[in-house]
Amino acid sequence: MQNNNNISSALPLMAMKEIPEANNNAAEISALVKDEGRVVGYQLSTGETLNKEDAITRAKQGGITGVGIAERDGSEYLKSIPDGTESNNLSNLPSISQ
Repeated sequence: MQNNNNISSALPLMAMKEIPEANNNAAEISALVKDEGRVVGYQLSTGETLNKEDAITRAKQGGITGVGIAERDGSEYLKSIPDGTESNNLSNLPSISQ
């Protein structure tokens, strides 16, 4: 049974296309920027707000910590790196309007 737990906990990581290594001064995502319910950007712990594409680029460069890059229907998006803590998942962060 222990083997099944290991497999199920690894599945979210396997769904990621890329997990960039964060720089020492990398920011965290503190809020989701939404427009009509859709995530269109991210507010960082520095107060800076980035659109979705710029945030993905910044994450790939190591400038955002705690996220990986996933892909759905040919579009990349940021996804929380599973760490067993739900409070820091992107879906649990506050939302702000664009």
